Parts: sequence; C-alpha cells; structure tokens
Amino acid sequence: MKFFKSLPARLLLAIVIGILAGLVLPRGAMVVVVTAKYIMGQIIMFCVPLIIIGFIAPSITKLGGGATRMLTVAVILAYASSVLAALMSMCTGYAIIPHLNIVTDPEGLRELPAVAFQLDIPQIMPVMSALVFSMLLGLAVVWTRSQVTFNLLQEFQSIVLEIVKKIIIPILPFFIATTFCGLSWEGSITHQLPIFLVVIAVVMLGHFIWLAVLYGSASIYSGRSGREVISHYGPAYLTAVGTMSSAATLAVALECARKSKNLRRDLVDFGIPLFANIHLCGSVLTEVFFVMTISKVLYGKIPTLSSMILFCLLLGIFAIGAPGVPGGTVMASLGLITGVLGFDSDGTALMLAIFALQDSFGTACNVTGDGALTLFLTGFAEKHGIKETKLENVL
Repeated sequence: MKFFKSLPARLLLAIVIGILAGLVLPRGAMVVVVTAKYIMGQIIMFCVPLIIIGFIAPSITKLGGGATRMLTVAVILAYASSVLAALMSMCTGYAIIPHLNIVTDPEGLRELPAVAFQLDIPQIMPVMSALVFSMLLGLAVVWTRSQVTFNLLQEFQSIVLEIVKKIIIPILPFFIATTFCGLSWEGSITHQLPIFLVVIAVVMLGHFIWLAVLYGSASIYSGRSGREVISHYGPAYLTAVGTMSSAATLAVALECARKSKNLRRDLVDFGIPLFANIHLCGSVLTEVFFVMTISKVLYGKIPTLSSMILFCLLLGIFAIGAPGVPGGTVMASLGLITGVLGFDSDGTALMLAIFALQDSFGTACNVTGDGALTLFLTGFAEKHGIKETKLENVL
C-alpha cells in the first residue's frame, strides 16, 4: 500500500524495529549500532549549513525580486502567523511540560558502549554563520539585481534539495532506528514513549486552536465570514494529511479557496501559491513544543525564555525558506536547534523522528491556515482601494 511507502510509515517501522532490537542485542552488537548512529549523525550535521544556505538565500531573492505592497503584506502576514503560533506554543510548553511525568534520570539504566572509531566530518561553517551569510547574500542579490548570482542560487537550491531527498531522507529511518535502539537497550524508552504520545495529542489540539485564532481575527479585520471560507477546506485538509506536502496539495487548496464567496479570486490566485511556500504555522507550532519537551527529556531542563524567544523569532524566518519535503521545517531549522538550543545528535534524532511522525497534521494546518491569510489580503485590498486585477498586474 502507498501508506507503507511514506516517510512516516518508514520512521514508525524504524522506531519499532529499533526498540525491539534494543531489547535483545548484546553489548558487542550495540558497539556497531552506536558507531553507525555516530557516522550518520556526522553526515546529517555536515549538511545543516548547506541546507541553510541552499534554502534561505534563494528564498530571499525570490521574495525581494517582486516586492510590491501586496507581496510585502503577504510575507508579513505569513511571518507574523508563524511567529505568533510559535510563541503561543512556547507559552503552552512552559505551562504544561513541567507538570508532565517526565523522568529525566531514571534508575537502572545501562551505559551505552563507546563508538568503535571516530570519523569526524566538520561542517563547512558554523550554523549561525551560515544563517547570517544566507541573509546577507540574499539581500545583496536583491539590491544589486545580480541575475547571474540569482540563477546560481536557484541551481544550488536544487542541488541541496537533491542531497536532502537522496541522502538525508533515505538515511533518516536508519539513524532513528539506531537512536531508539540505544534508548531501548539502556532502558529509558519505556519511561519516555508515553510522554511523546501525550505531546502529539497536545500539539494537534494546538493546531485547531491556532486555526480558530487565524480565521477569527481574519473575519474581524475583513468584515467577512471566516467560517464560510474554512467550510470549503475539508478536501484540502485531508489531501495534506495524505501527502504531507503543501506543494502536492496546492491544486486542491486552490480549488477549495476559489469556492469561497468571501475571497477575491485574484488574491486567491496570488496568495494561495505564495502562502503554500512561506506560511508554515502548524509546523512551527509543532516544532517549538517538541523541542521544549525533548530538551526536558534528554537534558533535564526546558530552554531558557530568552533562548526560546530567539528561537521562535528566527524559526519564522527559517520557515519561509523551508524545503518542500516531509519534515522540511525541522530540516531547515536544524541549525537553530543545535546552535541556539544546543541540541546534540540524540536530541536531533528524536526531534526528526517525532516531528516527522505527525508532519502530515502540521502540513494540514499550514494549508488550511492559508485561507485565513488570503482573507486578510482581501480585507487589506478593500480597505486600501486596491482594485481587482490579474496576478501579473498585482506583481
């Protein structure tokens, strides 16, 4: 069946196999498992700066090249939605996570063996350097209107996307299987897995709350019913759950939005494709709550408020340039997870696994939320006397 070929299915199978293997493998075999995990972790972490440069810089050049008033408003709306969703998730995390029954140092755990050999693969630059470089490079291309560099960045983005699709994604199940094998072998998995099931339920509830906030505020601003808009989004939501891709859902999302009487047709054609690439409120909300939970599970504490606020603000930028693959948001923000929050390979592996298992619901929240932002655009156009026109004239 098609489902069993999907990434969440493979990751779920990897988790099950890893847990079962950890219950029966001897210490000698665990040396191989730990070493394999270490090597795969080195490869993934090496690719982080490449992913940052490959997606942040080209995305800035694309947005800057056609920056008009409507485009600027659309980008601000997408960024504000993602950041506010992240901050809501952060506040929820501080309120809920300390009260969860998380055992950070359970008794009777076995110590994992050391790796058989070291194979260090240093990154080409620190992750924060890659972020700053990407921003400056993207802005400079816009300012100078350098067509050669613009085309080069688009090609580099395609190259990095192929690295993600053909290297990172294929090794993820093995990386995650070795991680859960280690957790099972040392005995901590029985304490931690129920916590993540609770966390996933909390996050999904957060998706619906944020959608209610978006559509409610869009209704107030535009003077039009957001309920009428979202009533058409059932097919798009279900398609997003099945595909885990905003791009793959775009045709269905456009069809749903065009059925609404409260959305201007030219703004639907302009906003829905744009928001499908830059508006990731559900994925951002999920990631924030997950990193706080994983930090408590693995490191015994939730990140500081200042670190989380910085993480949320930067995550909104990273979401705009996230690759269009399952788990794209967390892929693009690996630099923030390691650089700002200080996660190691164990934390990164858990984050990738848990995030990817529910990524379909985060994508569905993203796609459905695009209708609310398009309703905002409709209200903005009416309030500022922007006449209905074709897409090419809007840009």
